[in-house]
Amino acid sequence: QVYLTESGGGLVQPGGSLRLSCQASGINFKIHTMDWNRQAPGKQRELVARISSTGAATYEDSVKDRFTISRDWPRNRVYLQMDNLKPEDTAVYYCSTNRGGSTYWGRGTQVTVSS
Repeated sequence: QVYLTESGGGLVQPGGSLRLSCQASGINFKIHTMDWNRQAPGKQRELVARISSTGAATYEDSVKDRFTISRDWPRNRVYLQMDNLKPEDTAVYYCSTNRGGSTYWGRGTQVTVSS
């Protein structure tokens, strides 16, 4: 059984920061690439950040200089540090990973950026 549980979302003003956390179980976390995705109202879900099993990180262009993905191997945890948040970052943020031919998702955590 794969379990991915996100936390850390909330309401923040433009320019503010949040740190999201994803706790993983049921996978060999050490060898898995981990992703952060988001889905805004009326929009398709999009990949915003990815971190490989070796710690190499990639980002969607709109968040590249503002978000930082990291992972804690001993704790089976992946983080998304979000700085200089903008209203367009408002979305439900999901942690995901691939195993075989399947993608596994957490339930999501809401991030709202508003004055």
